[in-house]
Amino acid sequence: MMLQEIAAALAAPFKGDGKIDIQGIADPTNEIGASDLAVAMTPETVAALENCRARAAVVTAGCDAALDRFDAVITVARPRVALAILTHLFARPVSLAAEIHPTAIIAPDAEIAEGIGIGAFTVVGSRARVGGGTMIHAHVTIGADVTIGSNCLIYSGVRIGDGTRIGDRAILHHNASIGADGFSFVTPERGSVESAKAVGRVEVSNTGLIRVNSIGAVVLEDDVEVGANSAIDRATLAVTRIGSNTKIDNLVQIAHNVVIGENCLICGMVGISGSVKIGDRVVLGGGVGIADNVTIGSDSVIGAGSAVGSNVPAKAVLLGRPAISRERAFEQLHLVSRLRSLFADVALLKERIQVLERASQEDAENPQTADN
Repeated sequence: MMLQEIAAALAAPFKGDGKIDIQGIADPTNEIGASDLAVAMTPETVAALENCRARAAVVTAGCDAALDRFDAVITVARPRVALAILTHLFARPVSLAAEIHPTAIIAPDAEIAEGIGIGAFTVVGSRARVGGGTMIHAHVTIGADVTIGSNCLIYSGVRIGDGTRIGDRAILHHNASIGADGFSFVTPERGSVESAKAVGRVEVSNTGLIRVNSIGAVVLEDDVEVGANSAIDRATLAVTRIGSNTKIDNLVQIAHNVVIGENCLICGMVGISGSVKIGDRVVLGGGVGIADNVTIGSDSVIGAGSAVGSNVPAKAVLLGRPAISRERAFEQLHLVSRLRSLFADVALLKERIQVLERASQEDAENPQTADN
């Protein structure tokens, strides 16, 4: 692309030669060619501009680096937004042809639209339907009665259980599991967990574990992305639902009956227990754990590593284990940091009290001395 075309796509101003031919984008701290656009929007990458070979650069507004050495410079206001656009412009093409590999196994009654790529050793089950433009890489398993929309991208090793419904433009990364059975068991009589919840101690033992089968489904709405090795379990009777444009990181567990709204960000290592309800535009930081049957209001932000055990109102910002408001969490951290000096003060006070008590006892035993 010419530099002026890139600037137009970024809706950003530029100075210099707009007709420079740009072959790719690159970080100036690494090896970079003369035909690359140097992306320098952090202090480290800006410092590296001085020695890079690129003829053109894109920088953040207000950058005070010496930029005269470049033939052209684009200036952006929102660096991360600019990076998103640039990586779309120069994305690598999908390494899969729009054809069905001869080793793929496709049920005779499956409906496969035109322009689909299906890789080696992929299995498509009975009555499954796949929309046009979808690319399915090697070693994917698609169960019976699955519906996959148009222009989806499904990477190697993905497993999609029977009856799952996936909207358009979904991206499923390597080894994601969509539609496995939920983790749901019950004891014939009142068991240890029920006892612990009711009275705070274990009064009875589990006599056996009976599986509660998951006969519901999973629905991923349009533009959902699921990271590598993440798992979304099917519902017991109804639907486990992920709202449109929600993005799920690697190694995330979403249990049965969970409902997640639109435009949410679920970071890595999050564990969401059964029957949790999450509103729209919620952000869960890495390693967050959410107890079963909890409701989280829209626009909430839960900090990394937090443990959520009760309902969360809309637009809340929570941190900690257990998760509490950001203000209370910071207050507690501040108080904890003062414990060392507090203990030292208490020890000094105890020492002084002991001195006073000894003096008082000596006075009581020797009243004549006390009078003097």
